[in-house]
Amino acid sequence: MVDIHTLSLESFKGLNAEVTAKISELIESIQEQAKQIAQQAHALEFKDETLKLKDAKLEKVLFELGRLKAWKFGAKTEAMSAQQRQLFEESLAEDQADLELQLAALNKTDSKAEASTQDESKRRPRRDMLPEHLRRVEHHHEPQDTNCPTPDCGQAMVRMGEDVSERLDIVPAEFFVHRHIRGKWVCKCCQILVQESAEPQVIDKGMPTAGLIAHTLVSRFAHHIPYYRQESINARSGVHTPRSTLAAWSGAGGAALHPLYEALREFVLSSAVVQADETPVNMLDPGAGKTKRAYMWGYARGVFEDAPAVVYDFCVGRGAQYPIEFLGEWSGTLVRDEYKGYDSVLALHGRKAAGCLAHARRKFDELIKNNASPVGAQAIRRIAEIYRIERELKVLSPEDRLVQRQARAGPLWVALEQWMKLERQRVPDGGATAKALNYSLNHWDALVANLGDGHVPLDNNHLENLMRPWAMGRKAWLFCGSELAGQRAAVVMSLVVSARLNGHDPWSYLKDVLTRLPTHPNRDIADLLPHRWQAAI
Repeated sequence: MVDIHTLSLESFKGLNAEVTAKISELIESIQEQAKQIAQQAHALEFKDETLKLKDAKLEKVLFELGRLKAWKFGAKTEAMSAQQRQLFEESLAEDQADLELQLAALNKTDSKAEASTQDESKRRPRRDMLPEHLRRVEHHHEPQDTNCPTPDCGQAMVRMGEDVSERLDIVPAEFFVHRHIRGKWVCKCCQILVQESAEPQVIDKGMPTAGLIAHTLVSRFAHHIPYYRQESINARSGVHTPRSTLAAWSGAGGAALHPLYEALREFVLSSAVVQADETPVNMLDPGAGKTKRAYMWGYARGVFEDAPAVVYDFCVGRGAQYPIEFLGEWSGTLVRDEYKGYDSVLALHGRKAAGCLAHARRKFDELIKNNASPVGAQAIRRIAEIYRIERELKVLSPEDRLVQRQARAGPLWVALEQWMKLERQRVPDGGATAKALNYSLNHWDALVANLGDGHVPLDNNHLENLMRPWAMGRKAWLFCGSELAGQRAAVVMSLVVSARLNGHDPWSYLKDVLTRLPTHPNRDIADLLPHRWQAAI
């Protein structure tokens, strides 16, 4: 059988011109159809891959839902065990003890008030002026009678001036309702109905606005107020918001913010210097009837970057596979502590290691606190000189900072290393002093990485400070309910803390972003990142 795809005009030379022309048109048509079939096959292949990804994602979601239902409704798993209830009771006991101590301090102060009123007025610090942007409510106080009170005078007095004092007041949070009234317009002759369409919302056909969702998220993740306490706070305003409803709002808000979180991650990893750290958090394990340890990893742009940002990553463990997966193909200088898990991370993509001088200093500070060795005090003094120079160089450009570091701090680093090596020869092995010296000497190349790059900081304190909200949150919400809840907390906290770093109010930022996200183009998602965000007018 002849394959028509292999035929050409040379095969029909004996035919007349009209037949040859017809055959030529047929061959071109067949070739064009073959191209279209190839393109359609490629499109079908792409759709098949897309469907496979969607099916995998759907399977994961269904698995999570099934597991949550099993935890909630399973006969052998209670919603909260006795041990978990005890954790809540301990938190309440801490709050009660704190209030009692404050009350005792106030009572003690009141008993001495009469005797020390005059002394306190002398010691009272000068009060700062109240912010100019606050709304002022003026109260005018004038005498009822402006005539001279002297019996023999009685003439009208002249106003010569005034005294102004200001006191700060507050109006508690006010709930209010937006009523959207969309008129219906109809043409009777054409039978056409015209009505303005509803604006897209984070929760379509839901009760909360973007502002209320942002308030719930900020209360939960920035102020660390659990849902059951938010429920009672809202109830004082006469609004019933069950904790399950608040949790659903937060879940929807976290899902809406996830694309922005991914853009923030890419922005952090665009920095040549990234600071990394991790802190433990508890995660509820209903199947075992207790909590288990998980970890919140933090990654921040270098402290000397013009646009600061931090992104958190919730992981069920502390293994090296988690930062390896998060960093991907990023290459640059990683500022971290000396946790062994980072060795595998640094072995990839030509990454460089930078140490933390603050961690080395803490080893010697422990010697001083425990009176273990006079070496600690001398080491602290030497390290303090390096920090003093670094504080002066903080305002310089990276290039100028590097030059000044090498000229001024470089000799101090050399002297410090020589002194540590000498002291190490004098102290016996296995002691606390030897361990403190070994910590610095064994990681010396990473500690002095700042002498080769002006973008690299001396320590990891910048990120450690950004990890403090998680330590504060642990005391309030005690544990994450699930791995998905931990990931959602990482999404919201990344945006909230990054907004603070860039000088934004977290609620104003989240409210505006959640309002704009439903209609914002995905290609311009980076415009909503905290360092580029501009409030809508």
